[in-house]
Amino acid sequence: MFFKKNDIIVVLSIIIISGIWWLAYKFMFSDKPVKAEIYYYSELAYTIDLNSGAEKTFSIPQNDNVIFHLYEDGSICFEQSDCPDKVCVHAGRLSVIGETAACLPNGIVLKIVPKNNRGADDPDIIIG
Repeated sequence: MFFKKNDIIVVLSIIIISGIWWLAYKFMFSDKPVKAEIYYYSELAYTIDLNSGAEKTFSIPQNDNVIFHLYEDGSICFEQSDCPDKVCVHAGRLSVIGETAACLPNGIVLKIVPKNNRGADDPDIIIG
C-alpha cells in the first residue's frame, strides 16, 4: 500500500485545520468595508470603493491596455491585459482584505485594503 494509516490521518488533519482557518478568516474580514488600491510601479495610481454597488469597466491613466472590472457585489478583477501570460486575468475576482493580484509585465498591482484606517489585526497579504 502506498499510504499508511498515519499518513492519511496527518493529511486529513491538515485539510481540516486549513478549512477551519479559512472559514475563520472569511468570517472575520468579509464584512468590513473595503477599497481597492491600484499601484503602477509601486506608486498609488488609483483607489476605488468596492462597496459602491456600481458595475463598471475602467483602466488607469498610466496604462490603457490593462482593463479592470468592478462588479456590483463588491469584487474587482483584471478583465483584460496585453501581457503575454495573462496570469493577472486568471487571478479572478478579489473582494476580501489582503487579496492581491499583479500584472508584472505592466508593473500593475491590485490590492484589497480596509476602507478606513488599517488596524493592527488587518492582514497585509493573503497567500494561496
